[in-house]
Amino acid sequence: MNSELESLTNPAATGAAATVVLLRDGERGVEVLLAERPRDRGSFPGAWVFPGGAVDEADAAGDPLDGIDAARRAAVRETFEEVGLVLDGDELVPFSHWTPPARAPKRLTTTFFAVRVPDGELRLAPDEVEAAAWLRPEDALDRHAAGGMTLWPPTWVTLHGLSHAASVDAALAELRSGSVQPFVAKAVDDGRMILWQEDAEFVAEHEREARDPSVPDDAPDADGNRHRLMMDRLPWIYVNTLGAGF
Repeated sequence: MNSELESLTNPAATGAAATVVLLRDGERGVEVLLAERPRDRGSFPGAWVFPGGAVDEADAAGDPLDGIDAARRAAVRETFEEVGLVLDGDELVPFSHWTPPARAPKRLTTTFFAVRVPDGELRLAPDEVEAAAWLRPEDALDRHAAGGMTLWPPTWVTLHGLSHAASVDAALAELRSGSVQPFVAKAVDDGRMILWQEDAEFVAEHEREARDPSVPDDAPDADGNRHRLMMDRLPWIYVNTLGAGF
C-alpha cells in the first residue's frame, strides 16, 4: 500500500488494536469463536466480533504502539480478559491489517491474528461479552444475511475468507503462506459501500480529492480492479477481482 495514498485518504488513526480469530475443527467443518458485545455500551454494541481490543502502553513494552509485537501482546491479553483462554503469542498468525474509514467513530488500526483454540474453558467477561458461540463461518454469514446477527465489515470479510477452509491446519497454513494483507477503507454511498485501496473507484476518488478544484472533473467513471463490500441490502455482496487473499 502506498503510504502517501493511505495518509491522504485516511487521516491519522487514534490508536491500534488486535483481534484474534480462534479456530477449531468441528463435526461439520472449521468453526470460529464469535462473541456478542453488550447492546447498551462499549464498542460495536450488539455486534458479534472476534475477541480483541485496543493496544495499550503495557502491551507496547517499549516497542511501537502500532507495531506487530505490541499487537501480539494485546491479542494475548485481550483474549484472556474477554473469554478466559490463555494463548501462546508465538503461535498467533497475523494475516490482515485494517484501517477504518476516515469518519469511523473509533479509528483504531487493527491487526487480525488466527490461532488454533488452546485447551481451557471459556470464561466470559460480563462487562464485555454478552454471549459466545462456536460457528462455521458460512453459518454466521447465513445468520447475518437473514438479519439475525450483526457483523461489522472486517468480521464479515474474514468469515467470508475462511468459509472454504477444509480444516484448521489448512486454514493456518494458507494464512501463514501469505503476507499480512492491508485493508485501507473508504466509505461511499452514504456508508452503504466500503471500498478498499486496490479498488479503481477508491483510487479515482483520491485523485479527485487531490485535483485542483478549479479544473473541471470530466473524467469517465473508474474502470478496473474492484475490491469492495456492498451493504445496501442483505445479503451483503463482496467483490474482489484481484484473485488473491480474501
